Amino acid sequence: MDLPSGLRVDVEDEPAHADVEALSWDLEAFNERRWPAHQPWTPLAVFAREGEKIVAGLAGETYAGWLFIRYLWVSEGLRGQGMGSRLMAAAETRALDRGAHSAFVDTFSFQAPVFYRKLGYETFGELDWSPDFKRYFLRKRLAEPRTGPEGSKGVMAPGPPR
Repeated sequence: MDLPSGLRVDVEDEPAHADVEALSWDLEAFNERRWPAHQPWTPLAVFAREGEKIVAGLAGETYAGWLFIRYLWVSEGLRGQGMGSRLMAAAETRALDRGAHSAFVDTFSFQAPVFYRKLGYETFGELDWSPDFKRYFLRKRLAEPRTGPEGSKGVMAPGPPR
């Protein structure tokens, strides 16, 4: 493919943070022109600490009505005691406070797909990641549509998990 004069394509294994942020800002400006006043990307984290040490945590962000869970980790000694469920519940509650209606997470078959399904997440996609593992994409509705004052749909209100 011929590029316009003066342009080049660089593949970078360790891009500068500022260069990646430039993409984020430009994409957000594009989105805002087409979807004015949509909910912006907002970081969200929930931590369990023993003293100052993080022993479990969840990190993600909310954006445009969705909670995106990026990381969920529970230390070996706390696994199986409900800590992961508490972290997820706290993140989902904060996401609802921010106006989110749904949540998204991806996980590998050797990680936690059963855990997420127990919390009401449904698989909507999967990839054969390797001969031994699959990658699952799951979602959960956090709020149900309700009828607005003039009978309009689309207003989200907290509802029971599906």
